[in-house]
Amino acid sequence: MKSASLALAFTVFVTGMAAAQAESRLDRIKSDQQITLGYRESSIPFSYLDGDQQPVGYSMDICRGIVEAVKKELKLDNLNVREIPVTSSTRIPLVANGTVDLTCGSATNNAQRQEQVSFAPTTFVTATRFAALKSSDVNGLEDLKGKTVVSTAGTSNLRWLTQANAEQELGLRIIPAKDHSEAFLTVNSGRAAAFFMDDILLAGLVANSRNADDWMISSKAYTTEPYGIILPKNDDRFKQVVDDAVIAMMKDGRLEQMYNQWFMQPIPPSDINLNWPMTDAFKKVVANPTDSPDPAAYQ
Repeated sequence: MKSASLALAFTVFVTGMAAAQAESRLDRIKSDQQITLGYRESSIPFSYLDGDQQPVGYSMDICRGIVEAVKKELKLDNLNVREIPVTSSTRIPLVANGTVDLTCGSATNNAQRQEQVSFAPTTFVTATRFAALKSSDVNGLEDLKGKTVVSTAGTSNLRWLTQANAEQELGLRIIPAKDHSEAFLTVNSGRAAAFFMDDILLAGLVANSRNADDWMISSKAYTTEPYGIILPKNDDRFKQVVDDAVIAMMKDGRLEQMYNQWFMQPIPPSDINLNWPMTDAFKKVVANPTDSPDPAAYQ
């Protein structure tokens, strides 16, 4: 009798596991005929608000390409796209709890985050540096000892900075800002000496500021940061569709066109050209797509 009960319990467990594995975000998207994208408000040029307060950018265009692939996969005539703002702190919880299906921004793919969510193949490779006003006369981490610095809450940059501060006994006072714009303003107003963030985001903020010539970006790179679109963890069906869509954009040249539009040409709202050519590390990814969180994979 005991064996029969155990066998029944095991059968129920296996059946439940199979059902759980069979469920996918794709099923809900098809049922609701709606997909939800999370966008950033100031991650230039990946995902930010234009002059009409609409989300635009390189990552937004990639996400919209994924949406078309999902629509085709599900054989839907119509697929409503809902777009909601996310921050560095909220983007992962909102994907994990089902509120958002994809986040389209500037998210570093690392091993810690892969414990909670998955990532599409890498669509940009950047590095942690800092921006400071030239008048502050700082060039490296050693020049910032005992000073106040800022980074954005919920970012891998803030995590690295906190660790480096402790390990190197720098005596930094670290301010966690709500978003990149707030962090940039903290330095511009003199409340912090430097803003630690991904170099391309710093370049976008500096280029679009009113006093761009007053700023410097550190020459030394402190970390390697591969970016990817965030999607739910343990959803193989959805991830396959997303991965295939991104890889297709890489192989047919669409992703390179998007890159050139957002990094090599004037962009809204101020028609600033970042003039940021593809790095060798990213060219390597386009030729051989990967979703690896290991920085060594991008060297």
